[in-house]
Amino acid sequence: MMLQDKGWIPVTLVTLVITLITPSWAAYKLQERYSWNQLDFAFPNARLKEQALASGDYIPQNGLPVGVEHFGNRLFVTVPRWRDGIPATLTYINMDRSLTGSPELIPYPDWRSNTAGDCANSITTAYRIKVDECGRLWVLDTGTVGIGNTTTNPCPYAVNVFDLTTDTRIRRYELPGVDTNPNTFIANIAVDIGKSCDDAYAYFADELGYGLIAYSWELNKSWRFSAHSYFFPDPLRGDFNVAGINFQWGEEGIFGMSLSPIRSDGYRTLYFSPLASHRQFAVSTRILRDETRTEDSYHDFVALDERGPNAHTTSRVMSDDGIELFNLIDQNAVGCWHSSMPYSPQFHGIVDRDDVGLVFPADVKIDENKNVWVLSDRMPVFLLSDLDYADTNFRIYTAPLATLIENTVCDLRNNAYGPPNTVSIPKQAAALPIGPPLYTKQYRPVLPQKPQTSWVSSPPPPSRTYLPAGNPGNVVSSISVTSNTVGPAGVEVPKAYIFNQHNGINYETSGPHLFPTHQPAPSIGQDGLKTYVNARQSGWWHHQHQG
Repeated sequence: MMLQDKGWIPVTLVTLVITLITPSWAAYKLQERYSWNQLDFAFPNARLKEQALASGDYIPQNGLPVGVEHFGNRLFVTVPRWRDGIPATLTYINMDRSLTGSPELIPYPDWRSNTAGDCANSITTAYRIKVDECGRLWVLDTGTVGIGNTTTNPCPYAVNVFDLTTDTRIRRYELPGVDTNPNTFIANIAVDIGKSCDDAYAYFADELGYGLIAYSWELNKSWRFSAHSYFFPDPLRGDFNVAGINFQWGEEGIFGMSLSPIRSDGYRTLYFSPLASHRQFAVSTRILRDETRTEDSYHDFVALDERGPNAHTTSRVMSDDGIELFNLIDQNAVGCWHSSMPYSPQFHGIVDRDDVGLVFPADVKIDENKNVWVLSDRMPVFLLSDLDYADTNFRIYTAPLATLIENTVCDLRNNAYGPPNTVSIPKQAAALPIGPPLYTKQYRPVLPQKPQTSWVSSPPPPSRTYLPAGNPGNVVSSISVTSNTVGPAGVEVPKAYIFNQHNGINYETSGPHLFPTHQPAPSIGQDGLKTYVNARQSGWWHHQHQG
């Protein structure tokens, strides 16, 4: 071009170069709602707070938030008692009084109920929690104080359920000894509501004891699925790199869980992953709800594909229309997958990433209004190094689910026959370092800044290009993002019965019809993957999913 002869570079080329070489990203879709350098608690008065500080009952630098959940005007935050000086483990933010900023955490339901070691009346340590559609808050008290070699067990594992309309505990159930073992560590919970609020089950992932525990609300009884090989860590996936810290969590088994919408047979699908793994597994709740299947269900569990490289995840959640969100702790990102599609990397997307704010996005939730909440806490830095308490260390982000998935591979409404921005394998180059950026105490000067958020009116997020799910340090080609809206605005997308060829799992969800009414879907037998591959080779899949 003539402009190049005079020393000018076309703007489009400059944009492309920036896209290819920029290794760091800041969140744009997720909007920061709350943040803290260190956690603060709402003591009854200043004198009691001073006494707690003087006695060591409150040590601000020892608190780490790990779980988040939203209900009404309250945002719940859990703080495990890993170190001394944690005055409350189950807390909330009054969102009417604190729209943003760094609010004090209020003990829930009160201070007395957060007394460590008061087994029958209080919560000693809570991790991830869940609000169900019946207005109940489910909390598993691990009964532990400390972490790793410092762990003590003053109380047994106990399920605590609170009525959020009266803020009272309506049930406490201790897990019997046969449901745990000496290595048991449970940090994640999934709650399954069936035909009524009494038809409720909770599932608990035993990360280090390698089991899955089911609890029936109606029977007030629990049982354990033990020693399935899918509960164990992958010996090849125990190496982690987060915030420039290399560490090994090679013993970490079944951890994150999500539940599908209710399928046509009346049951859901439970998805789970070991922490030291890149693979997802699935089982029908028809199996988990049946106490007689604990020792006779090996082949009812299904292994799905791997997510790809650098894809460790600790938290996942699925919407009532089948969209799964999951944290990607190696990538400082939150990923997505539409459960009507095969579980393979090309159908996984990145909804947002932030190399500052999303360093270890510990928990991801979708609330009753389809708003997403993400808590990040720099956990590996807290555990293995030292946090800079002059810097912002803990953040809570939020955004509507529809905004997050827009123009990603998970947005089937705008991509009826296969999204144009399917995540592909990144193109590597030696020019840039591989892996996430090193953790330093100087974050902001080298990262793009996102606009300040007003919580009165949220403007639409700016258009941008996203890295595909893969190594965040890789050089990648720019992904073209387009919008091909199906149907006029405001028209509800019809419910379609979706067949997932991969491993023969069926789903019923809302979304565009992937199979035309004039042509039958490929049959699903025991060899679902073979059917899927044959469909692709025959050209049927390409015809229906071309962008």
